[in-house]
Amino acid sequence: MRIVVFGAGAVGGVIGGRLFQHADRHGHDVVLVARGAHHDAIRDQGLTVHDPDGSVVLPVPVADRIDAVDLGAGDVVILAMKTQDTPGALAALADHAPDVAVACAQNGVENERLALRQFAAIYGICVMLPATFMEPGVVDANGSPNNAILDVGRYPLGVDPTAAALASAFEASGLVSTPQPAIMRFKHRKLIMNLANLLDALVSDRDGIATFHQRATAEADACFAAAGIDCASVEEDRERRHGLLSIKPIDGRQRGGGSTWQSFARGAASNEIDWLNGEIVLLGRLHGVPTPVNAMLQQLARTAAAEQRPPRSMTSEELEALV
Repeated sequence: MRIVVFGAGAVGGVIGGRLFQHADRHGHDVVLVARGAHHDAIRDQGLTVHDPDGSVVLPVPVADRIDAVDLGAGDVVILAMKTQDTPGALAALADHAPDVAVACAQNGVENERLALRQFAAIYGICVMLPATFMEPGVVDANGSPNNAILDVGRYPLGVDPTAAALASAFEASGLVSTPQPAIMRFKHRKLIMNLANLLDALVSDRDGIATFHQRATAEADACFAAAGIDCASVEEDRERRHGLLSIKPIDGRQRGGGSTWQSFARGAASNEIDWLNGEIVLLGRLHGVPTPVNAMLQQLARTAAAEQRPPRSMTSEELEALV
């Protein structure tokens, strides 16, 4: 099958790069879809992937739009853009190749629902992949001894040959993966972890992050209980990562922060907090659960992006005054 990584930024660049690098092991064609200067740099110089063990430049095929890629039934498109860009990506993909399978290697739990409205075969990928994308044609993968854990399952439940084939391709490419029949349990646990994304991006006093994340998590736990959502436990998540993935430095490269930090560092006008902390706010409103901390963070994400605030330019005391 052909595997197309649609949105080849930090996460998509590492996934697509490793899949291409080891295509001889899994036997699938690999293509990236990237935009603007990033597309041009990959096209002209290849994709550079740095990790704690070294660097590689990969001549991976790249297109600047999805309808420039030859696709058909049996192929898989891995979505790796942020959720605010998912509707447009799905519309373009549905017009071009309505019979492909779609796998969501994205934060949050909304992308699969959006995709299922337009495609029959949807897969969730729980992404554990510390990566940085701050310059065209270059991605950093700080995960060690493995760059990523990418468990995959059919949405909403189950494992089928496509899920198994994706997991096998990831494994052959040095990315840890197993078919997971209840993938959304783990994506909901990842969502709770991502409730700290805006805190990591904006708060300068690092000790203040843990307290706010604990409060945001308590709201999420209450919402999940009220909604009857099955979420993997902290212990399950810890066991899955144990010995497989930790963040390590890369010689000569500076890691500033996670994906939301990178959005603010690039001066992006939008971010994905509406589908992270905003998901908890939505559940709270649906089920009568107060979510003041997550609501504050959701609103702050909008205003801070509009004002183009630099990363880590606020204190936890300032956040407390906003709750």
